Amino acid sequence: MFKSILPLSSIIALRFLGLFLVLPVISVYAMNLEGSTTTLVGIVIGGYALTQMIFQVPFGVMSDKLGRKGTIVMGLILFAIGSLICAISTDIYTLMLGRLLQGAGAIGAVVTAMISDLVKEEQRPKAMAMMGMSIAGAFAISMVAGPTLGAAFGIESLFYITMVLALVSIFVLLKKVPNPPHITHTYNKKANLGEILLNANSIKMNITNFLQKGLMTFAFMIIPMVLIKNFSWELSELWKVYVPAMIFGVLAMGPAAVFAEKKGKFKEILIIGIIFFAISYLVIGFSSSATVFAIGVVIFFIGFNMHEPIMQSLASKFAKVHQRGLVLGIFNSFGYLGTFLGGVIGGIFYEDVSLSTLVIVIAVICLLWAILIVTMPNPEKKKFIYLPIDEYNLDNSSKLEKADIDEWYINNTEKIIAIKYDNDKISEDEIKNLLK
Repeated sequence: MFKSILPLSSIIALRFLGLFLVLPVISVYAMNLEGSTTTLVGIVIGGYALTQMIFQVPFGVMSDKLGRKGTIVMGLILFAIGSLICAISTDIYTLMLGRLLQGAGAIGAVVTAMISDLVKEEQRPKAMAMMGMSIAGAFAISMVAGPTLGAAFGIESLFYITMVLALVSIFVLLKKVPNPPHITHTYNKKANLGEILLNANSIKMNITNFLQKGLMTFAFMIIPMVLIKNFSWELSELWKVYVPAMIFGVLAMGPAAVFAEKKGKFKEILIIGIIFFAISYLVIGFSSSATVFAIGVVIFFIGFNMHEPIMQSLASKFAKVHQRGLVLGIFNSFGYLGTFLGGVIGGIFYEDVSLSTLVIVIAVICLLWAILIVTMPNPEKKKFIYLPIDEYNLDNSSKLEKADIDEWYINNTEKIIAIKYDNDKISEDEIKNLLK
């Protein structure tokens, strides 16, 4: 599994590294461009997420018809072109165009689909967690590299680096990622959009992704602006906040992922992260010194890095196999919507509403969010069996519909029947007897 997933995870990591590199400093950079306002700066920060949200489904459909690799290459090229436009922009509107074009290369769902093609069902949560860890790692690295490189070589250099990272990702994709097998599935049910949209657990995960990404975007808007404007810091000094934030975030990431995946305590990790979000914003909003403000930033990063490695994995656990692509597409769209609105709403209210008022509102939202997650169950662990089609009678497959199993499907390429079940309700031998 690792040989197949590691290159794909590295592509996602490189792409997010390119996006995250500019996050710690882009608000300050954008404010100094011709025609800028805080509202336009907010759109610049979250704008890429708007086009990500819009193009997630079209890129997913394209990958089904034209192939995964070609679609990912197309998305990375768009991302590289958008990065170049950002690098050469001299006014806020050109920068906005570049950011929107960066987001148009919406390959997140395609990479997730490719992971599903390459790994077995029971390995997918691990693969999703691995992808989440790579995103969180890119996030941590960018917190240090962005301000440091931006101060040394100019913030526009970060966009050139982002362009290069996109081109490197294309090389990794073509040379290191194996071609996905031609897999066709026959499901006992079709994906039902209404059923998915109304699923209580999926709704809670969509809201979680929306709020988590929205709070992240707003944090990246205010952190550099407050430090430079209120505490008279220089751009080159921002690393003093981001380095400890990165260190503590990385330290929290591993134990959180292990506790969630190994112990099955996903809900508990989400709630702890939400509590950290609320505390961090209150500390940030009422800080009287740069030191206290920095402590609030560190607390925020701890909460964010606890969430990030488990989000995709947890969302996928609440979906049946034939629904997973659609469920994750909707889940990612909510996250990108949160990213966009976090920047836009933050930009609109930052000028007119005091920061202390804003953080109180955010703390209340976090409280309601935590209560929502309390009502969400941890996903149950299930077992899988794979039966060779040649050894069993497919005419008896209708019996699986009536049996006490979670789901089943036929992989015609590998010539196997895949069955997901609860061992407390039905045994492996009983399932085999149904098909003999």
